[in-house]
Amino acid sequence: MRRDTFLKSLAAMAAAGVLPVSAQTASAIKMMIPANPGGGWDTTGRALGKAMQDAGAASSVSYDNKGGAAGAIGLAQFVNASKGDPNAMMVMGAVMLGGIITGKPPVGLDKVTPLARLTSEYNVFVLPANSPFKTMKDVIDQLKKDPGSVKWGGGSRGSTEHIAAAMIARDVGVDPAKINYVAFRGGGEATAAILGGNVTVGGSGYSEFAEYIAAGKMRPVGVTSGTRLKGVNVPTLKEQGINVEIGNWRGVYGAPGITPEQRKTLIDALAKTFKHKAWQDAMEKNGWTPAWMAGDEFANFVDAEFASMRATMAKSGMI
Repeated sequence: MRRDTFLKSLAAMAAAGVLPVSAQTASAIKMMIPANPGGGWDTTGRALGKAMQDAGAASSVSYDNKGGAAGAIGLAQFVNASKGDPNAMMVMGAVMLGGIITGKPPVGLDKVTPLARLTSEYNVFVLPANSPFKTMKDVIDQLKKDPGSVKWGGGSRGSTEHIAAAMIARDVGVDPAKINYVAFRGGGEATAAILGGNVTVGGSGYSEFAEYIAAGKMRPVGVTSGTRLKGVNVPTLKEQGINVEIGNWRGVYGAPGITPEQRKTLIDALAKTFKHKAWQDAMEKNGWTPAWMAGDEFANFVDAEFASMRATMAKSGMI
């Protein structure tokens, strides 16, 4: 058979979906990032996209940032624009669950297809370099004197740093409803506010603040992990007598209405990427903890997390 005839035959077979998986060209992935550039979801989505290409799990990846309402705006757009699209993915995580609980948007995660959890990460609280406060104790002392005078900066309402701030207040005897929490649409905006001294204390995943901490532009005063983070000399909140521990995690969902076979293909592509050196390097660089979980197991995890987070937020006076 002539080469051009053979190639035309392959193209026809691919279009008909009858080629074996090994012979099919990797898909052009469309990645919804339901946050503004510069934050944890943006970093995760773009690192994942690059790793998918390096692993041969995607031929190309395009990105669409749509921030606001703890990811609810991007989620709604994803649902409306991607129905049945087997090449569409959306980055999400614990923050989105918190936003859904507090904001009660018309579109929820029940409309999209759970694929996999990728990473987990703990938050760090930091002070601007020129802050008059030096420690978390200084912040707590001021919080007890005048709760409204302490401006907590972080992600959207319902984010893990917002929940952590409410939990801290409750644990030290301050009404969580009185905390002055300033929500930002993305990690980039929150970082700028902290660097500019526009908030008293800021919170986010450690990876988002690491370079500013290393450069002396932010002073870390506590992490939300149960034990100190590996290679990070920052005391936990528990070490400082504050009984608060809360983690963050990030995962990926597929579009509404895809078939079980299409879902499996996406999960297989993510599994291949997860094992690849490019993704392993990205996790190490950003200080992310591997947390692979896929398919129905991931779906059940999200349901359990939703219930647990709702209970925590209710106890902390947030809902």
